[in-house]
Amino acid sequence: MQGNEPASKRLSRRTLWAAIFILVLIPATILLGVYVLNDRKYYFISLLIVLYTMVPFALVFEQRKPQARELIVIAVLTAIAVAGRGAFFMLPQFKPVVAIVIIAGVSLGAEAGFLVGAMTGFVSNFFFGQGPWTPWQMFCFGIIGFLAGILFKKGWLRKSKLSLCIYGGLATFVIYGGIINVGSLLMFTPEFSWPALLATYISGFWFDMVHAISTVFFLFIISRPMIEKLDRIKTKYGLIEP
Repeated sequence: MQGNEPASKRLSRRTLWAAIFILVLIPATILLGVYVLNDRKYYFISLLIVLYTMVPFALVFEQRKPQARELIVIAVLTAIAVAGRGAFFMLPQFKPVVAIVIIAGVSLGAEAGFLVGAMTGFVSNFFFGQGPWTPWQMFCFGIIGFLAGILFKKGWLRKSKLSLCIYGGLATFVIYGGIINVGSLLMFTPEFSWPALLATYISGFWFDMVHAISTVFFLFIISRPMIEKLDRIKTKYGLIEP
């Protein structure tokens, strides 16, 4: 094809617009909450993120109305992730949330992956406690699901356990841990400094490592049955195609 990507691997205009919302507008909104609102309006910022998330997800349907069963699948995956986070509350950082978000992105597309991640962070914190960390967690969970959908679409991430576990472990440690540690620094210190950031990364290393290991563990256990089930549902009912 003379160097061109196969049509099935090209990112749609819809996904590119979603990337603008997710990679530019949402981080800008979080920083607005930190520096302008002094982390005092985190409910407002969280709700804005939910709104931003719904816009690119709505574009999935483009010229057709979403079917109720499509929205139900998204809601069920979010509920499973919320329940999973609650079920393992006694084990700090050992949670199945990122694994389920990755499965959503691979099975239902990048936009759905971000939506499941962001909504899981928002809803589950009604049990774990809302605070200035909520927008950061919503973004971290969501961006991992979004990237999983894009990488799968491009053929760089496969549905095999090995591929998913490698991506899940690296994404949890590097992306979630990398971003949430910056958020922790901005939440609890008045001024940014590189030594303080380094200290934050060092102090959070083992928490991030446990989180990454838990993601690999849950992907190894649940990825195949969940993806197979979602694929059957998609085929039977003609649901969202990534």
